[in-house]
Amino acid sequence: MTVGSVFSQQSGKGLIKGTIIEKDSQSALPFATVTVYNVEKEMLAGSITDADGKFEISLTYGSYFFIVEFMGYEAYQSDLFTLSRNNSPLDVGIIELSSGLSQLDEVIIQGEKPLMELSLDKRIFNVGEDLANAGRTTADILMNLPSVTVDSQGNVRLRGSDNVRILVDGKPSGLVSFKGSQGLQQLPASMVERVEIITNPSARYEAEGMAGVINIILKKESNQGFNGSFEVIAGNPTNLGLSANLNYRHKKINWFINYGVAKRKILREGTLYQEAFGGDSLFISKQETDGRLYTLDNNVRAGLDYYFNEKSVLTGSYLLRRSDANRITDIRYNDFLFDAENLQSYSLRRQDEQEKEPNSEVLLTYKRSFEQKGHELTTVLTYLDYWENSDQVFTENTFSPEGNPIPSRSLLQTSINDEFEKQYLIQVDYTKPIGSEGKLETGLRSSFRNMENDFVVKERDEQGNFNPIPGLDNIFLYQENIHAWYGILGNKTKKLSYQGGMRAEWTDVKTTLVKTNEVNPRDYLNLFPSAHLTYNFDKENGMQLSYSRRVRRPFYNDLSPFMTFSDARNFFSGNPDLDPEFTDAIELGHIKYFEKGTLFSTVFYRNTTDKIERIRTVDNEGNATIRPENLLGEQSFGLEFATDYQIFNWWKIDFNMNFFYAAVDGSNIQNSFTATTYSWNARQNSRFSFGNGITAQVRNNYQGRQRIAQGIRKGIFFMDISASKEVLKRRGTLVLNIADIFNSRRDRYILEGEGFLTVGDFLNVRRQINLSLNYRIRQ
Repeated sequence: MTVGSVFSQQSGKGLIKGTIIEKDSQSALPFATVTVYNVEKEMLAGSITDADGKFEISLTYGSYFFIVEFMGYEAYQSDLFTLSRNNSPLDVGIIELSSGLSQLDEVIIQGEKPLMELSLDKRIFNVGEDLANAGRTTADILMNLPSVTVDSQGNVRLRGSDNVRILVDGKPSGLVSFKGSQGLQQLPASMVERVEIITNPSARYEAEGMAGVINIILKKESNQGFNGSFEVIAGNPTNLGLSANLNYRHKKINWFINYGVAKRKILREGTLYQEAFGGDSLFISKQETDGRLYTLDNNVRAGLDYYFNEKSVLTGSYLLRRSDANRITDIRYNDFLFDAENLQSYSLRRQDEQEKEPNSEVLLTYKRSFEQKGHELTTVLTYLDYWENSDQVFTENTFSPEGNPIPSRSLLQTSINDEFEKQYLIQVDYTKPIGSEGKLETGLRSSFRNMENDFVVKERDEQGNFNPIPGLDNIFLYQENIHAWYGILGNKTKKLSYQGGMRAEWTDVKTTLVKTNEVNPRDYLNLFPSAHLTYNFDKENGMQLSYSRRVRRPFYNDLSPFMTFSDARNFFSGNPDLDPEFTDAIELGHIKYFEKGTLFSTVFYRNTTDKIERIRTVDNEGNATIRPENLLGEQSFGLEFATDYQIFNWWKIDFNMNFFYAAVDGSNIQNSFTATTYSWNARQNSRFSFGNGITAQVRNNYQGRQRIAQGIRKGIFFMDISASKEVLKRRGTLVLNIADIFNSRRDRYILEGEGFLTVGDFLNVRRQINLSLNYRIRQ
């Protein structure tokens, strides 16, 4: 955010003020929006009226007009006026608004939100302003955010730490379920309004999410009348899409619908080199992987807001998402003995998977605002219904070094993996101002989640019959009930504000392996305190000290003992005996606003016990098993800097850098499982405005080399470039972007353990070129 206009060529600043009232009753209209534009119709500044309907806006001297908007009333557009040293402060007087539809249909405003809005307690990213997100998915949005990294399996890390709680519109969502953030790969980026990152949440947020909270806000307009936007996408590799965000409000009812359909082809390649020591033998394997994933994704979200009045709103919505996919993965295993020249045999394995994944969500929200500003009651009811069907066929044939088939080692296997989830959630939040500056927040939350996984892998015998493989035929049940209460009390003086909170969560989890009658029940009560102390030196300079306790509960995929079977040498599974991971986090942040930019800096420290990390073990024949284990813990601290700066009217940059140190102790698993690492991540974005509706953007990303418990993850550098052009009388935007222009976003690592060495190098998503057209109606 910038303080003051960066568009005016004149020096000096002035003030405009006025009062907004309702025409018929002549009563003040609090919370009306006043937005100021220059003569080129570019949005420069804005304000919201206070309880008396009054507003004040600081502006650089120049010529402007403003628009006043309030839901249910006709918008008001002022005449052009000039603000100078001679007439400041300029009182525009009393402005009357009449109820009814806005009559400003033909006013086309070219307002631009900042890419990044910084504050002490969270950072907001207006992802629609980021050209690199055009034509991409919500998972790609997360990859483009500062401080956030996403690995090849879709795992999200914030400031180098995993277990980030991902919410949609402030609540759990079926979009983030069995597959974590991978489920966001089916949601078009065009359906997302903004993303919030909260690194040290208060007790108001559920305690899940050791590294913090990422909140994805979906698009929904509430202006009177009809408005909306459409987007069409074409890309290479195949990325064809169409999306629409439509809205219609008439008096007390606001209808909205979002729809997106996308057809994609995702290519993957990589190599894996492994040495396994068995007795007096050294087994060497060189593995080459080539994968293609074809998906057809459909998303629809529809609902309505009913305004009993402007302070009482009932919202109901329904979301349906379906993904149909075909995954083909070819793997070649080259097996050597003693050295990499002594080839013993090679095998060719193919995975052919057909996958169906429907997901639905019903949401009912009621919000009541009382007469006193900040006095609110919100109730949320959510129902999630998710299932996935996966049918897979695996063929594997082995050959001698000369290429002759070895029939005795040929395999034909099938796998059926059906997963089901149902979740019910009720949440009540209440906020009540106390005295002149104090505030009380309290709330209750209960969630009930039931999951089922039916899993069987069969192999064809010599007679042609398919028989279940021992240990790979069972039904896994996961039942989770969490009940929570929180209370927060805060107050503030002229420069100092403070709040303290406590959250209590009772967790009841039970896992069951039906066919073997293995039951593992657990229940525990935990307290999660939080505290935030903020000191504002002045309006442009502030500091915050915060503390919170967080938890990572072992989730479904962490606990399920079933193994993935697509790779015959590398098996991933869960661990039914995992314990929760707890973290105490302390953060000291400082923010400074300048006329042309903002500087945000943070020092943070985290102490984690029973840290959950995936550990790789390899047998004497080179077969690897990767499953999560509880390590003793991890201590980490770091520094983070984020800034945006308007160098010239046509060139704006933002920059983020994160340094962190971590000491991991896994000596309870193996003495050598200890590691200390120093690493850093950096992201720099430049945005250029050339006039005539032409904009360009260049982003550079670097993720530093990092040690982990069993080895290292190597550094990654990649670059994205984008350009846009306003078309169709500035109602449309044409965007061309190239993601990972050098195909350098490779997942590279070296792992070492007892009896093995593994070196991996994978390119999981190739360079993507997208061309998209977005068309807006009354937006």
